[in-house]
Amino acid sequence: VQLQASGGGLVQAGGSLRLSCAASGTIASFNIMAWYRRAPEKERELVASITTFGRMDYADSVKGRFTISRDNTKNTLYLQMSSLKPEDTAFYYCAARRKAWGTYDYWGQGTQVTVSS
Repeated sequence: VQLQASGGGLVQAGGSLRLSCAASGTIASFNIMAWYRRAPEKERELVASITTFGRMDYADSVKGRFTISRDNTKNTLYLQMSSLKPEDTAFYYCAARRKAWGTYDYWGQGTQVTVSS
């Protein structure tokens, strides 16, 4: 299965973007799917994750502003980002794994999000 992220771009602070991560195959077997981001000169950060049962977890920095969701019928993972801040500027990429724990097995190539002040 390959993951293809899209939806990034340039947006002003306070604006919104929706990222999509389309899979080449079924995502129903993925126990957990997630969005990560990496900003220049910073460590990779787990932004949000969602289980096959719909449990969602978020980084404290995005709680209340970002919403992760998945559509198994469309084999797509989403990240709705609102009230964007310049510090959200990063390269965002999706990941997935079939096990409930451990490392992620599949990684998308990512999409750039730039938030101007």
